Amino acid sequence: MTALAPRPAGPLAHVTHTDADLVISDATRAAIAAGVPDSTRRAYARDWAAFTTWCTRSGRVPIPATAQTVTEYVTHLTTEPSARTGRPLAPSSIERALAAIRTMHNAADVAPPNTKAARKVLSGHRERLALAKDPAATVRRADPAVPDTLRVMLAALDRSTLVGKRDAALLLLGYATAARVSELAALDIADVRETDDGLLVTVYRRKIKKFTETAVPYGSNPATCPVRATRALVEALAEAGRISGPLLVRIDRHGRIAPPITRKGKTIGDPDGRMTSDAVADVVTRIADAAGLEGRWTGHSLRRGFATAARRGGAALERIGRHGGWADGSKALLIYIEDGDRWTDNPVTGL
Repeated sequence: MTALAPRPAGPLAHVTHTDADLVISDATRAAIAAGVPDSTRRAYARDWAAFTTWCTRSGRVPIPATAQTVTEYVTHLTTEPSARTGRPLAPSSIERALAAIRTMHNAADVAPPNTKAARKVLSGHRERLALAKDPAATVRRADPAVPDTLRVMLAALDRSTLVGKRDAALLLLGYATAARVSELAALDIADVRETDDGLLVTVYRRKIKKFTETAVPYGSNPATCPVRATRALVEALAEAGRISGPLLVRIDRHGRIAPPITRKGKTIGDPDGRMTSDAVADVVTRIADAAGLEGRWTGHSLRRGFATAARRGGAALERIGRHGGWADGSKALLIYIEDGDRWTDNPVTGL
């Protein structure tokens, strides 16, 4: 059991708390951790491990860390080549490292260190990279998979096969629901219900922590219709004996639903064959490569492509955000919208 908060002071000092009021159990701590996306938790764990290792080598205390320690660490990150890339970390990676340090302090109920000086070091690092035209100065974003791009990607698939049906549904359903790869991977067959007007897809939106029932209408072109593509996948899964469970499943090189993966006799991964978030993202990248597309294509290309195309089509910001499960005032969505408006609402036009 670990202390969660200091005893109150000031006007509430007369309140008497017992030890039970000031601790939480290990199970509750695990439940709190479960509220953080797995990818974020893994990234923070790596960043924190790197920070504590550096502190040990430098004779410094990682927690509670001082402002001076954090500033020195950021300076180290801006100058020392990383083992993975052979060059100093990009500003976005250093920002994440600072967030990890702050998060770990909060988790231990310790006041996070002041990072004002550390951020000045980071700002200087970012400016040096920008003046040198270094790509690391800018945040690398996935290219948007707008409709024309989707058509090129779909043309690279053999949709007579089970894997081709799965990948077509993955692309079109991911685009039409503006789903994150983790949200796509979590879909079950039961989450997709066909109606006279199209699909009603129950998506758990992880960032806003709630389910949305997203309406996906029929497409005018059967080849790019998400409803027809999803129906084809569901029917193919039924023929293979799957009428429940995950919608997007692993398929082996023989075109069959992959059996459970085992290691030393123990089942690892999802026993029902559900694809992971990374596997969904890899499918998008693989198809883009097969289609000969240049640029950076990831699972996020589908979500970004939806926002860009919807804005170009005249959809209101609020409608785009609610359809795709963005939080109100989302900065990420505003960036996508600005990209979509770059040409359709260009202030130079007509001057």
